[in-house]
Formats: sequence, structure tokens, C-alpha cells
Amino acid sequence: MSEFLHIRPLTQSAFASFGEVIEADPARMRLINGGTTERFHALAAAEAAGEGARVVINLFRGQPRVFPYAVNMMERHPLGSQSFSPLSGRPYLVVVSKDEAGRPGPPQVFLARGDQGVNYRRNVWHHPLMSLDAPSDFLVVDRDGPGNNLEEFFFDTPFIIGAPAP
Repeated sequence: MSEFLHIRPLTQSAFASFGEVIEADPARMRLINGGTTERFHALAAAEAAGEGARVVINLFRGQPRVFPYAVNMMERHPLGSQSFSPLSGRPYLVVVSKDEAGRPGPPQVFLARGDQGVNYRRNVWHHPLMSLDAPSDFLVVDRDGPGNNLEEFFFDTPFIIGAPAP
């Protein structure tokens, strides 16, 4: 029987074991460009391991998911981090799992605001992009280069996400 997953707000502290939340944190703000620009400094660190690896910037356009939604797989990237920053200003879901002996544990679901991004550290189990309600664009910082940087795991019994609150 499938297990239903609880959706909770995305916060720095709740997400800390998986990576960083990318948002305008006043504690990390400094003025630059003669005081005309607020820079929120070093919100996340991109990782790219392996010979010939490089960090690349992509645009992903996620199609909205239909709920209830069955989470039947998770993926991770052993050679690099992966960050998602929404460009469309819409909320989206972030689904992550702690590693349990080389496989994902029970997923955790976070509702990210349209002004919050996430940076998954290397080897963090996560579900692919989960847009809500409408197609949404994301700026994605990712690793490119030789080597297998994708591992997928398929659950025997899916976990169910109910409809997110409006």
C-alpha cells in the first residue's frame, strides 16, 4: 500500500541536510555597484567532480504535475551538484530523500515559493523537477562532462503526494 507524503514549507533549516535554499537572505546581503545593487553573496556552492568536468547554466521548462502524484523514482548525481532557481515566480515542489545504504529512504516534500531556489549537493536523492499549475522556467546550474552523473532508483511501492494547498 502506498504511503502519503506530507508537504511542508521549504526552509533553510529543514533542507540543510540536502543542500542550500537559494533566497534573498538579508544576513548575506552586501551593497555593490556604488550602492545601487544588493548582492546576496555565496548562497550555494556548485560542485563538479571528475576530469573534464565543468559547471554549466541551463534553462529547464517544467510541465505541471497532476495530483495526487505517485513518486515512484528518485535520482541523484554522484559527480556534481544541481541547483534550480525559478524564473516564472511560481511555487513548485521539492522532493528529497536521505541516503539509506545506497538507496533513497522515505521521501520528504517541501513547497518552495516562487522566489526560492534549491541547490542539491552531490549524491542527494531527489525527484525530477515538479512544477505546479502551469509550465514554469528554471535556471539550472549543473555539471557537464565525461562520466556517469545520473543514478536512478525505482520504488517497489510508490509514495503519494496529495494536492498541494493553493
